[in-house]
Amino acid sequence: MDATKNFALTAKAISIELSEINGPPAEGILAGTQSVIAVSLVRNTRGYIEKIANQINGTYENGWFDGCSVLIRRLLETLIIECFEAHRISAKIKNSNGDFFHLRDLISQTISEPSWNLGRNCKGALPKLKDVGDKSAHSRRFVAHRSDIEKLLPEIRLVIQELLYLAQLK
Repeated sequence: MDATKNFALTAKAISIELSEINGPPAEGILAGTQSVIAVSLVRNTRGYIEKIANQINGTYENGWFDGCSVLIRRLLETLIIECFEAHRISAKIKNSNGDFFHLRDLISQTISEPSWNLGRNCKGALPKLKDVGDKSAHSRRFVAHRSDIEKLLPEIRLVIQELLYLAQLK
């Protein structure tokens, strides 16, 4: 084995060992792609929205499609709550204990809310996005595939963009 190859193998072994000792960075890493959510869509909104979008992209690029589906579901829930809070009507989506409704009821309230005019395509897409997230989160035998996310990419973009505008974050 020549010295260069030996050096490269040693460096790689050290890198792996350090990675195992230190673990991943405390706040994660940036996704290498923007396959699901364009960074420009969520940039300068809220830090937690930007981080969830990054995690959605990261899980997708790594083939962790159940995780991606659940994170999309979480982002929907977050953005719906942001909409109601921006319009100072969050009481409409809380129960008597002050807890936010489950996503099914959040979507129903969002679709029927007279404070805004939700687009027809957005109204139709919300239940679809919820469905794949629900299956990934709650169905024991469902395992999401790339195609489950790919077929929803236009709806994901549409819904996120519309909710960001309604939440007055864009």
